[in-house]
Amino acid sequence: MKRPQPWFWALFAGALSGLSVIYFFKPGNYPYPSCLFHDLTGLYCPGCGSTRALYQLLHGHLGTALHDNALSVFAIPFLAYAVVRKEPLSKLHPFWVWGIFYLVMTFSVLRNIPFYPFACLAPLQG
Repeated sequence: MKRPQPWFWALFAGALSGLSVIYFFKPGNYPYPSCLFHDLTGLYCPGCGSTRALYQLLHGHLGTALHDNALSVFAIPFLAYAVVRKEPLSKLHPFWVWGIFYLVMTFSVLRNIPFYPFACLAPLQG
């Protein structure tokens, strides 16, 4: 088995540090950066609520995490697999690239519709 490259350990240490900050400092109680897209337009981008979702997930609150940003919660296992697999993104088939693009854009549009059931995709405030 091949030893992990230094970039892998740097990525691992950075991710662990970031997760530690999010675990101990609850979003809403501390000054995390706000979403520029939301600040300018009042609409939710695909990433709005991701920090709160990760905080809730780290504390075992899956339902609240899914309400804050379901796309981010579902993406975590796939991102972890991509990092461990170490396959370059250039080898990703265009079908998957376009599929992910359309999924993210559809999620972005649906979460900004202010009627049930789409309003459930908007992140919880506070």
